[in-house]
Amino acid sequence: RYPPAAKENGISGRVMVKFVVNEDGAISGAEIAGSRRLGGGLEEEALRLVKSLPNWKPGKQNGRAVKVYYTLPVTFKLE
Repeated sequence: RYPPAAKENGISGRVMVKFVVNEDGAISGAEIAGSRRLGGGLEEEALRLVKSLPNWKPGKQNGRAVKVYYTLPVTFKLE
């Protein structure tokens, strides 16, 4: 969902969200990566989106499931 404040002000761009995929595939510790902010509620919407994702396949190392840091770019683009 495109935030109304960003749509009204014509704000678009890419938000980088950093999070951890746990051993069971659950996402935790989601936060905005980097210092550049777009505003208009885009960061909050990107965090909401990442937190609502289903479980991922966990990373494996030597046959064991391990925690993995991941950075996901979320692009907001107005038509």
